[in-house]
Amino acid sequence: MPRLRGGMNTSLALHFSKSAIIVSISSFAMFIPRGSEMLLPPVSDLALKEWAVAVKSLGSGEQALILRKGGIHRDDRDFRLVHPEFLLFPTYEHQKEELIKPEFRRALEETRREADVEGLVDLAYFCRVTEKFELRDESALDRLSDLHIWTDDYARKRLHWRPKQPLTLALLRVYELQQPQALPVLDEYSGCKSWVELGQDVPLGLMSPALGDSEYERACDDVRNALGAAHAAV
Repeated sequence: MPRLRGGMNTSLALHFSKSAIIVSISSFAMFIPRGSEMLLPPVSDLALKEWAVAVKSLGSGEQALILRKGGIHRDDRDFRLVHPEFLLFPTYEHQKEELIKPEFRRALEETRREADVEGLVDLAYFCRVTEKFELRDESALDRLSDLHIWTDDYARKRLHWRPKQPLTLALLRVYELQQPQALPVLDEYSGCKSWVELGQDVPLGLMSPALGDSEYERACDDVRNALGAAHAAV
């Protein structure tokens, strides 16, 4: 087992297997699937708010994309994916049964039952943006219908809200924390804003990818093929 040592009493160990590399540095470890282009960080202090049912779908590998236009908070009027890595912050107040395709409504009910500790948020998934696209027309959005949980009508409403700005589609490589972190919901987390600065470093520890390398690449290809050559990543 190779071992590297540096200053400040830190050490790094690499454990190799056929499918993955386990990296251990001091008191934390990370799951790195072979073929991953970068090591994952040990901590994160930033989260993106997303409906809990969408977080569940991303975490299970049923979905690999998000569609965003922005919140109504004054600092979040124009949504931009300026942060390439972040935790997913599940929210419950805006998700509704009629906005979700019928096959995902059971998962919606499950998220409501799982949100049983008031005043705490469960951070269970870390993700990395691998590609972004800007959508401006319904035809492109409609071709993505089979690749996300939202009804076509609701997806179109997202597109047409503040029509001068494009709808952002982001492909996310999602990793599940083997030890999810529960944080108290602070006042500064509240409000209709997309990004949450957590005010502390949340340890990520061991993580497992929601989709393997080949599975994730197929999911990305499905999106690229649905959009066609007219929509290049930005």
